[in-house]
Formats: sequence, C-alpha cells, structure tokens
Amino acid sequence: MEFALQYEIQRSRPHYEGFMYDIYHQATEQVKLADRLGYHSVWTVEHHFLNEWSYSSAPEVWYGALSQVTTRIRLGHGVCLLPIPFNHPARVAERIAVLDIMSNGRVEFGSGRSITEAELDGFQVHPEDSRPMWEEAIAAIPKMWTQQTFSWEGKYFRMPEREVIPKPIQKPHPPMWVAATQPTTWEVAGRKGIGALGFGISEPGILDKLIGAYKKAIKEAEPVGAFINDRTAAATVCICAPTREEAIALGKDAINFTTRKGAELFTPFANREVKGYEYYKKMAEQAVALGDYRMSDADLTKRIEAGAVMVGDPEDCLKVAKMYESAGVDLLLMLVQVASVPHEKVMQTIDLVAKHVMPKLRRGAQPASAEVSPAAR
Repeated sequence: MEFALQYEIQRSRPHYEGFMYDIYHQATEQVKLADRLGYHSVWTVEHHFLNEWSYSSAPEVWYGALSQVTTRIRLGHGVCLLPIPFNHPARVAERIAVLDIMSNGRVEFGSGRSITEAELDGFQVHPEDSRPMWEEAIAAIPKMWTQQTFSWEGKYFRMPEREVIPKPIQKPHPPMWVAATQPTTWEVAGRKGIGALGFGISEPGILDKLIGAYKKAIKEAEPVGAFINDRTAAATVCICAPTREEAIALGKDAINFTTRKGAELFTPFANREVKGYEYYKKMAEQAVALGDYRMSDADLTKRIEAGAVMVGDPEDCLKVAKMYESAGVDLLLMLVQVASVPHEKVMQTIDLVAKHVMPKLRRGAQPASAEVSPAAR
C-alpha cells in the first residue's frame, strides 16, 4: 500500500486576515516535505462556494506551482469536475496535458460530477444530468489525448474535428480515476476500467465489500481509456503525534468539524428528491437526526480503534493503516490539513507517518501502464 496526502485546502472558523494565503503556502511546504520523504502522491479537490470546507476552486493552478517545487511526488486531481458547465472536456484535456509536461509525467487524472447542491445549482447543472455529463466527458477526454485529431457528436457537447494540443507525455495517457463517494460508483469505476477514489465510506470492514464489488466489475471492464487502471484508494483524517493524548487533543475538534461540515454539505438534499442522489438524501437525513456532532475523548478513542480515523501515536496510525491494507486498498489518502490543525502539527504528522508507518507496510510499485515518453526523461 502506498501513502498519499489529500487536500481540501480548508480552514475552520475563526478566520483571520490573510488565512487563505497562509493555507495555500503552508500546504505547499507540506507537499514539499512529503516529496522529500517518499510519499506516492498528493491529491486535491475542485470545490466551489464551500466556505470553511474547501478553498480549492482552481487546483490546476496550485498543481502548476507544485510541479516546479517537487520532483517525485505524483499530482492527483481528486477530482476535476466534468459536468460541462464546470469544465469543457477539451479544456480539461489541455490542462491535464500541460500539467503532465510541466511535472515530467507525474499526473493522476481523477474525475467526478459534484455532490453538493451549492455547486450544482451555482453552475446551473441539473443534478439528474450530472452523471451522464460525466460519462460523456470521461469517454471523450482519453480520445483527445491519443488521437491526432478529434471530433464529437454527443448529447451534452459537440465538437468539429480539431487537433487537441498539447498531448500528455505519459503514454498512452495519465492514469484515470473517479470519485467513489457512494457505493454504486465503485461498480461504475470497475466497469469503466478506471481507479476508484473512496472519498466517502472508507472505514475498514465496509471497504472490503466495496473493493470486492469493484474487483468483480473490473474483470468485465469496457475501459473508457487506453488501458485499465486497476487501483483503489481510500481517504481518512490523519493526525499523528508522539503520544495518543496529543493526537486526541488536536484531533477532537478536527473530527467534530469534518463531521459537522460534511453533514451540512448534504443537508439541502434532505428536502428534495433527486434522481441519482438518493444516497446523499439518506446521509442528509441521518445527519439531521444526529444533531449534535461533538464527541468525547472516549468516542474518538473508539473511532481510532475501529479504524474510522487515523489519529494517534505512530503505533495507533500503523494499526489503522494495516486495516486499510488488509481491506485491499492500494493507496491511502491522508487528510492532514484539517479544520484548524496548526501547520507545524501537520508537518509533524507527515514526518512521523513517513518514518514510523510507511516503512512497515509493503510498498507497491507505481502503475506501469502509463509510461513517460523517453524525450521527457
């Protein structure tokens, strides 16, 4: 199992003048450290209008900067939103190709459709159109990368024959993934032959079944890309400290924040019926019923021991990581810059996991299917 950092670029209240500048530049220093310590990749979201939760509305810009201050760590879009009001497929193909060139072939292309009412309504995307829009775009983009010229006659976009340039330097193209937040998407990912990014349900025990469904589906894949990316990833909040007591002191407010804000993102769905978003309506109803999101030290300890969060001393974090590995996860995505955890404590987490957790788990090789062209080496 490989280890990666995941970013929302977030900061909980209270805010202060200049906090947005700080969280971007601090995240950059964190990724530079992870690059030196041998982390596989860094992933960040594309979100819009989600105050506190995410300030990552233009991840391709940040990744352009990261490509110039790192040398090994891979740059993963987790994810690029593909419904066309967010991003035209040709513009996505162009941006990914340029980033692949500037990073010397280090891009992982993750995609998704958006799961919040604030974003969908803000860009005037009808929720029922979001899945078929994503499906059309994800089928078109790899053809833009591999065909000299490209044309398209679809339901959601049309394009006369054009040469989409530049092309990525990974051949035939960068590995492709999709955000698998609800259970059915794991099977969709398998059928399309792309990797599954488990951003939602990711606790060991539940993951086993989801990964099993993915592996079953991928055996009969009709890949949308030029090759099958048979990999799974799962996300967890990670706060590692020299002692469990310090980690819990840091982690309790952070976990409370992610639980509260996560619930708020889906609450609007509790009051409407939307085809394709039934899972999120159920989550919203459960969140409303829960009401109070504050947990005690004992509650957090139970979640640590269950593997729901990767919070604790290095031994605690190793135990949780082993649970994910046993579930069949190929890539563990660690949300480290969470709520208001101080920058120096995020750096501490990255360092401790690299020194005390990563060496004790097997380290798989990077995907061999996508190769960097000899001219770029």
